[in-house]
Amino acid sequence: MLDPKLARAKPEVVEAALRARGIEGGLDEFLKLDRERRSLQARADELKNFRNKASSEIGRAKRQGKSTDDLQARIRQVGEEIKALDEQSKEIDVQLDRILLNLPNIPHDSVPVGSSEVDNVEVRRWGEPRRFDFNPLPHWEIGTALDILDFERAAKLSGARFTVYKGLGARLERALINLMLDMHVDQHGYKEVFPPFMVSADCMIGTGQLPKFAEDMFKVEGREMYLIPTAEVPLTNLHREEILAAEQLPIYLTAYTACFRAEAGSHGRDTRGVIRQHQFNKVEMVKLTTPETSYAELEKMTRDAEEVLQVLGLPYRVMALCTGDLGFSAAKTYDLEVWMPSYQEYKEISSCSNCEDFQARRLNLRYRSEPTARPRYVHTLNGSGVAVGRTVAAILENYQQVDGSVVIPEALRRYMGGIDIIR
Repeated sequence: MLDPKLARAKPEVVEAALRARGIEGGLDEFLKLDRERRSLQARADELKNFRNKASSEIGRAKRQGKSTDDLQARIRQVGEEIKALDEQSKEIDVQLDRILLNLPNIPHDSVPVGSSEVDNVEVRRWGEPRRFDFNPLPHWEIGTALDILDFERAAKLSGARFTVYKGLGARLERALINLMLDMHVDQHGYKEVFPPFMVSADCMIGTGQLPKFAEDMFKVEGREMYLIPTAEVPLTNLHREEILAAEQLPIYLTAYTACFRAEAGSHGRDTRGVIRQHQFNKVEMVKLTTPETSYAELEKMTRDAEEVLQVLGLPYRVMALCTGDLGFSAAKTYDLEVWMPSYQEYKEISSCSNCEDFQARRLNLRYRSEPTARPRYVHTLNGSGVAVGRTVAAILENYQQVDGSVVIPEALRRYMGGIDIIR
């Protein structure tokens, strides 16, 4: 969440940052309640000070043999007033937390200002889109013709926006997961984790999915448990409510998980194929770092994701997201967009973000630079390393042949049992 001290001390700075994200007057209610809260605290402190002095006077009066009945009655009355003020303050604290939990992170100064994805800025490109001497097919037609993707039977099982992977399609999905995990563990220095796919509401609050985006989550009926929308949630929460030692940082974590998203606000977008599904596989990268190193770590994380696409020979571009297109928890984000021939455009396949201390405040996740130093909040980063289903789609489209077959990228063949083409 936002730093309440910053919101209180420099509201104009925070409000300007929120306006850049398209939020007007985001701090109005917070500042009003905060003034009320401080007024209550000042009155409570005044009464507590009176009570302390009165208690001392009672002691002196008793030693002098004087009556203290009136003073004791007044102290009891003051005690009730203090209790009432404290209860009001607690109620306001709940409201202040609610406001902060629903406000997004402040964009980093380097983030381009803009209102939507059209204002995102291209940083670099890799690879040249293939020129076909035939009309390339979309991945859903290729997969159906090869009998490796089955959308009709998936709909029979689960409804729209689900896919059954069959035969070499299932093996291709599994091969990609193994390739990505091996690269991140063996070459990039991440520790592999296999976390639960269900987490508590506290975990979802910690990384920013709740309370703001409850309608986009799949909740387990009858329990305060949610299916994870990304492995970012369990990985970032692993050290929730902990104080780490400086020598433990940075922490690099990677995980394969299934991901579950209701996609409540995306009706009509990418409804065909595997681009936007309710359930999909992803390999995730998470970092816990010091504030001083987090932006260098963001650049490295982005390069780690890029290397996956390079090894697979998939053309892509890197986009710096503008203020209006940033995710809720992110201070800065790079999107990797892979070239999709059937769309004749680039489509997002990875998103790498620095959340600074926004999530760490919600998680109460801190570290000490020295054993006796005051704890500071860590910076948290997350990135897709990368979305597996979208990579399958990109391979089918970019490696398709005129006869309907699909060549397997060389880096995947050892994971495919030596198979080099799907016919």
